[in-house]
Amino acid sequence: MGLVDKIFGTYSERQLKKLEKAVDYIESLAPKYAAMSNEELSGTTARLKERLADGETLDDILPDAFAAIREADDRILGKRPFRVQIIGGIILHQGRIAEMKTGEGKTLVATMPAYLNALSGKGVHVVTVNDYLARRDSEEMGRVYEFMGLKTGLVVHGISPDDKKQAYLADITYGTNNEFGFDYLRDNMVVYKDRMVQRGHNFAIVDEVDSILIDEARTPLIISGAGEKSTDMYDRADALAKTLKKYVIKEMDTKESYDDIDADYIVDEKANNAILTPSGAAKAEKFFGIENLSDAENSEIAHHVNQAIRARGIMKRDVDYVVNEQGVMIVDTFTGRLMPGRRYSNGLHQAIEAKEGVKIEKENKTLATITFQNYFRMYSKISGMTGTALTEELEFRDIYSLDVVEIPTNKPMIRIDHHDIVYKSVNAKYDAVVEQIVECHEKGQPVLVGTVSIDKSEELSRRLKREGIKHTVLNAKYHDKEAEIVAQAGKLGAVTISTNMAGRGTDIMLGGNPEHMAKNEMRKMEIPEELIAMATGTAPIDDEDVKNAREIFRELHEKYKAEIAPEAQKVREAGGLFILGTERHESRRIDNQLRGRSGRQGDPGESRFFLSLEDDLMRLFGSERMLGMVDRMGLPEDMPIDAKILSGTIERAQKNIEEQNFKRRKYVLTYDDVMNQQRNIIYKQRNDVLNGEDISETIKKMILATVEETVDTFMQGDESEMWDFYGLREAYKGLLTTPDDFAYSDDELKSVKKDDVVELLCDRAMKLYDEKQELIGTERFEELQRAVLLQNVDKSWMEHIDMMDDLKGSIRLQSYAQRDPVNEYRIQGADMFDAMVDEIRERTSRMILSITVKTPEVKRVQIAKPLSEGFEGANGEKPKRVTVVRKASVNVGRNDLCPCGSGKKYKKCCGAPQNQQ
Repeated sequence: MGLVDKIFGTYSERQLKKLEKAVDYIESLAPKYAAMSNEELSGTTARLKERLADGETLDDILPDAFAAIREADDRILGKRPFRVQIIGGIILHQGRIAEMKTGEGKTLVATMPAYLNALSGKGVHVVTVNDYLARRDSEEMGRVYEFMGLKTGLVVHGISPDDKKQAYLADITYGTNNEFGFDYLRDNMVVYKDRMVQRGHNFAIVDEVDSILIDEARTPLIISGAGEKSTDMYDRADALAKTLKKYVIKEMDTKESYDDIDADYIVDEKANNAILTPSGAAKAEKFFGIENLSDAENSEIAHHVNQAIRARGIMKRDVDYVVNEQGVMIVDTFTGRLMPGRRYSNGLHQAIEAKEGVKIEKENKTLATITFQNYFRMYSKISGMTGTALTEELEFRDIYSLDVVEIPTNKPMIRIDHHDIVYKSVNAKYDAVVEQIVECHEKGQPVLVGTVSIDKSEELSRRLKREGIKHTVLNAKYHDKEAEIVAQAGKLGAVTISTNMAGRGTDIMLGGNPEHMAKNEMRKMEIPEELIAMATGTAPIDDEDVKNAREIFRELHEKYKAEIAPEAQKVREAGGLFILGTERHESRRIDNQLRGRSGRQGDPGESRFFLSLEDDLMRLFGSERMLGMVDRMGLPEDMPIDAKILSGTIERAQKNIEEQNFKRRKYVLTYDDVMNQQRNIIYKQRNDVLNGEDISETIKKMILATVEETVDTFMQGDESEMWDFYGLREAYKGLLTTPDDFAYSDDELKSVKKDDVVELLCDRAMKLYDEKQELIGTERFEELQRAVLLQNVDKSWMEHIDMMDDLKGSIRLQSYAQRDPVNEYRIQGADMFDAMVDEIRERTSRMILSITVKTPEVKRVQIAKPLSEGFEGANGEKPKRVTVVRKASVNVGRNDLCPCGSGKKYKKCCGAPQNQQ
């Protein structure tokens, strides 16, 4: 602590001091709300809404809102927020991050700001890290909101769009960060407004905010569609990669040549990269029968070979991914959870599928994308909760304009955090870990062992089995009973091995969790989940089934509470939960999260990390000088090294990686900021169209601008003799021009003016437009225009995303020319965006002017080739039924929405066999 902090207190302490009077006032209101009947208490919601309608602000009604929901929490859940939880709730309402230790009841804290902000009627999103927590919290806390007259919604993977729409219309909506982000992207791909599910971005409370806004922000959200490329090349590239010899190096030195190394590719562990050597390139050329792998025409082969050696040299099974019945599933390295629906980009996922011998899915085409940073920055106000945020405070301030306030614990923290123990080898470290587990197990002290990957958790499990130590493994392979495993990790003598504990969301109670035990017993009795949820509350409910279920729950809860009480005491006497870390994570925050599972609510506990000089963190990022010194000491392998010698090295290594990761996230964001400006323009224009605005004037302006640009293209310069009238006539042949147009003599040519030609063709275009509108009918024609415009916007935007992605991949080379790559990306990206807008205008204009109406007997309006066929009337008679067909040359996909605006897929509408000519 610095001198300023000692004199004036830390930043958090100064912020908390400002809230003392407000918290005192909220607590003073407790008797008033405790004296209310259930009807009077729930009626508070209507009274507070009236106060808002009369001009008061959320800050004005905060004390009453917090006092009311605090009483409701107590009556419905049997949990009354402590003073420190009230403080946390105010911090969240202010749009800040509340750092609260594990076990301090963050879920309950969120009820206060969520309720208060929901009173505005604009909606509140409570964001969690997984479907389980979103469902659990929406059900449990939803009972409190329902009691107070508010509606709760749930947004998780797999529910229907209609259910999602209703969930977003609720006052408070629980869901995962992935689902909220994907829904935003999907909403900006719909063709009809009523298919949008979200209703805006007012206020978000982000649980495990560091996990979501920092860790998950490394990779953008991407909605993909199946690409057209064959998957055969992945198998062929993998067949080559199998035969190649690799050379693993800690870090490549740019000054050193590696051409003479006896290997076909080099794996750079620190850079997480794989590079072909000249030997490997020669083998690839021979394998594929090509002369030079570096030639432009062989770029696709080179790409597949590079991804194949990455898949085999870098990507590790049961570390980076697992293989199950669903194929290759990515493992989130920060949470240890599987990431369904997420795939590695740029063909890496397919290369891994080839390596593992599972079905290779087609490479995806990006349809829409956004970073988490830019998604969450759309909210008018965001706030977050976590047990560990201070280490990333700079990033929160820089990217999200969020400050972090540390909230004190309800009871003093008495956990003992021991110094790290360091060994020379991984094997010696594991021996010591097992020895420590055995020592704890013999005295009944429960142990929670943290590992950094699935394969390491299974390695430790094998060693414990050999020692006959009963234990439970929790990782991405065995996650079905996650909450149950975590809840019982504090039982006497329990040993639990787990990958990263970030966001597990369940308290570890010493002796066991009586509530979980009671609920499980009720499930065995086949009592419905809804009744079990209602049975855990305390508010009077006049329903016989609920009363019976509540009585069963109370009896079971008291029974298990009594059973575990002596056990809990024995665990306390044994030292409480022992947290055993088997490796330092690359982020200090993740280590702190693991430690934080012990010592909740004043419980005793211990923590210690066991490390080795062979751990990736020490091997790749540790000080060479320090590691060399330890090596020269000549200590026996099984003798621990004094951690004080290495503590500075460990911390510096972690700080270095954290800084690197921050730079990578900022790098991704810097480029996405360019795309975000363009995305906002496109999505706003889409919304204008969807919102039912009359776009006829917009289409007319597009047509006129397109005509003028086309004339400019063929009539460049001031010399009329140089103008290409033939090209202009051909460009609009059968549409706006006739074979006799622009057949000027030499004398006539001298007096021709460009403006006159523009006026002539614009007049014809507007006349043609008006004729089509009259024949088809204004309402139907408007619908048709809307469908054509949206289709062209979406198609051009998808193509633009791919082009911008390619640009990002090549723009880094600009640094060699002493140019700023980001600035060049911005400049070239703006030019490409302008070109895309011109293309949308051109495509839309020509398609609208190219609609062909057949005779009444055929009863069909046809969107024909956009550059050729003209308008065919039927004595001016309006057909009784109008169907729109796109010919194959316009490239409408069979599964695309039909341009006629029917809302059906093309293959089931105008593209159906009976509708084809």
